[in-house]
Amino acid sequence: MAQELHVLAVDDSHVDRKVIERLLEISCCKVTAVESGTRALQYLGLDGEKSSMGIDGLKVNLILTDYSMPGMTGYELLKKIKESSVLSKIPVVIMSSEKILPRIDRCLEEGAEEFLLKPVKLSDVKRLRDFILRGEGDDNKETENNIKQVCSRKRKFQDDSTTQSMLSAVVTAHDIESSSPESSASSESQQPLSKQSKIG
Repeated sequence: MAQELHVLAVDDSHVDRKVIERLLEISCCKVTAVESGTRALQYLGLDGEKSSMGIDGLKVNLILTDYSMPGMTGYELLKKIKESSVLSKIPVVIMSSEKILPRIDRCLEEGAEEFLLKPVKLSDVKRLRDFILRGEGDDNKETENNIKQVCSRKRKFQDDSTTQSMLSAVVTAHDIESSSPESSASSESQQPLSKQSKIG
């Protein structure tokens, strides 16, 4: 049975995770968001290497990960995935707020499908969704039709200008809820969101 495309989003920033989740949901994708590369590997069950199904039984169609994360970087997560005999075929896209060409080249050479500069836009996510659909093989038409039915109820959100106002709302809500010293760390992660988005 066809179902929505499932994206595993990995980012240590709470604000960035919420923005990415919302963009993916607007684009009619199921989203599982985790805060670290280690949690991503746990979700994928990399140690057992039994399948590309998450712990909840959903097939993962795409992994979208931040580059700069404590503990395990997005590049290190990419390497782990590509070294796995089972997970290596899952497309991996790296995100970063910094356009550092050697970093971009290294990720692409290691097998990343694409390198996106933050803030990620709705148009970026739509393009990634279409890329996944092109690789779905025999299930492509059925999956695409299913997605179109879901998306038909969300057309009013299909605009980048709406995305920008939505992003502001997410950040504002996060600011209101943050009353502890941890809010200063979150505010630092918000700074890149004001930069102009490009495709690396």
